[in-house]
Amino acid sequence: MNDTATVPQIYQGDDVLREKVRAAMARDSKNLSQAVIAKEAGISATTFSQWLGSKYAGDNEAVDTKVRLWLEAADARRAAGNVMPTVPGFVATPTALRVLGLLGYGQMAGDIVIAFGNAGVSKSSACEYYRESSPNVWIATMEPSTRGVVTCLQEIAEALGLDTSGGARALVKRINKRVTGTHGLLILDEAQHLSFDALDQVRAIHDATGIGIAYVGNEGLFSQITGGRNAAKLDRLNSRIGKRLQLKQPTEADVVALIQAWGITDEKCRVTLMQVARGAGALRTLTKTLRLASMNANAEGRAVCCEDVRAAAVELVDGGR
Repeated sequence: MNDTATVPQIYQGDDVLREKVRAAMARDSKNLSQAVIAKEAGISATTFSQWLGSKYAGDNEAVDTKVRLWLEAADARRAAGNVMPTVPGFVATPTALRVLGLLGYGQMAGDIVIAFGNAGVSKSSACEYYRESSPNVWIATMEPSTRGVVTCLQEIAEALGLDTSGGARALVKRINKRVTGTHGLLILDEAQHLSFDALDQVRAIHDATGIGIAYVGNEGLFSQITGGRNAAKLDRLNSRIGKRLQLKQPTEADVVALIQAWGITDEKCRVTLMQVARGAGALRTLTKTLRLASMNANAEGRAVCCEDVRAAAVELVDGGR
């Protein structure tokens, strides 16, 4: 009698789980590729491809666990999407239109302009809208790490699609060559983060090329240029500013325009929303409040009411205490 040795079966993964993943990919083929799922699940692309094809020779149970967690998270996001409201696109509030007018002047005249004021009054959103609707407009968004001359120039070069290597002189030459003759506009958003040397270097780019420059930031930006301890060193910049726009807080018309864009019809909500818009974050906080209120109303299949707005405002301000 011949004894045949039993060959142990190698576990090749959960077939039911594979089918669920394939179904998810079929539902959203535009956004869910194998590469995207692998990255979101924390698996190498090769491993995921082999696992999906039942050909992975490694630890399939470990892959199953990661894919299962990814699928649960993806299902939760999809369920949330059913009640998550669609945020309106750019809303042409009166204040946003003033910013657009400033940017248009800067580009048309090839001049230096400055918009400064409190957060949440539509400065950045207006800049993004202007870039999308006008030719040769670039936005370089500054932050504490881009304070210096070289890091500022690197951020500008990246916005222009240029090589960011090399020192300040090489970067300036590259930037000047790219923007000369474009009749374009370079927007420096959050420009209050820049050192006075970096601010002046951008002024020098304007002088060399004639390109329009828009410095956009908070109150500190204007103080730094006109009244700070280094103001005298920025005299050349200050004297070249062709138009200035100060934006302290949103107007009532701004708030009304945003409320209308969200489709809020209950007039009794307006007082609460006005109070939110006049607090920290202004229209940005108002948008977050409207989104949270709309999500709660959508979950119950009804229109937004004042109680939704009040509850959302309280939750955003103090965590709902």
